[in-house]
Amino acid sequence: MNLIKPKNLVKGDTICIIAPSGCVEKDKILNSAKYFEGLGFQVKLGKNLFNKDRYMSGTDAERISDIEEAFCDNDVKAIICARGGYGALRIINKIDYNLIKNNPKIFCGYSDITALSLMILKKTGLITYSSPMPKGDFQPENIDKYTEKYFWNVMYGNLNEIKPADLKVYKNGSCQGILWGGNLATVSSMCGLDFIPDEKFIFFAEDLNEPVYKIDRCFRQLLNIDKFKDNLSGIVLGEFLGVEEYKDQLEYLFDEISQELNVPVYSGYKISHDSSKITLPVGQSAILCDDGVIKFV
Repeated sequence: MNLIKPKNLVKGDTICIIAPSGCVEKDKILNSAKYFEGLGFQVKLGKNLFNKDRYMSGTDAERISDIEEAFCDNDVKAIICARGGYGALRIINKIDYNLIKNNPKIFCGYSDITALSLMILKKTGLITYSSPMPKGDFQPENIDKYTEKYFWNVMYGNLNEIKPADLKVYKNGSCQGILWGGNLATVSSMCGLDFIPDEKFIFFAEDLNEPVYKIDRCFRQLLNIDKFKDNLSGIVLGEFLGVEEYKDQLEYLFDEISQELNVPVYSGYKISHDSSKITLPVGQSAILCDDGVIKFV
């Protein structure tokens, strides 16, 4: 794959906020816009940002329109998705990816936005970002400083490596590949589509409020795909929140997976639905070192 790395942000650039998945509250988006403006950026809002179609922010056509218009807008340098929720899976086969490939720029989000990030990478080679989002993470009154620091270091091109916050080794080793993954339930929901990288990849994953058996099922869905298993070079586990009382079961599952696979498996990274999280470039070539540090190459 010929990877496309978008240009880094600089003060004065225009950020566009869109909602390709769940519906959003207007006051939260306007608050986040003030935050970005306070840092010296211009802000545009998607035309259909505050439409509401059931549990999604607008119809499929409206949400696709906001994505495509943001990529076509020459003034926009970064697109940040307002929130996750649900809705991205409905539109990933209806987007004009040639339009995106011809207008590459920063594209950010996590959770349900994982589906868009992975398909954009697959169809265009554009590196996207698993990152915090306006609704939950960029409210001026309660921004997590760790999250904020990581995000802007990545957006400004000042981050060359990622260190685990609390390293645990399931299987030691080092490997190389593109960083690829995101929200585990969303990744597994894409099974049946042509979305898995053609090259070696380091799989990163996190989830929220999924019981252990569902986490097991999601991993099994992926590991039952020959291409996934063949191209997997390592696993980086983020936080799986909401299953704390079943921590022993989760540890057993991850240990079982690591014994099954002949790749390094590490956990303890702040890849998370929690307020404190890192930003990851999806598609960036990287080395996973034997001390758990991820170095971009």
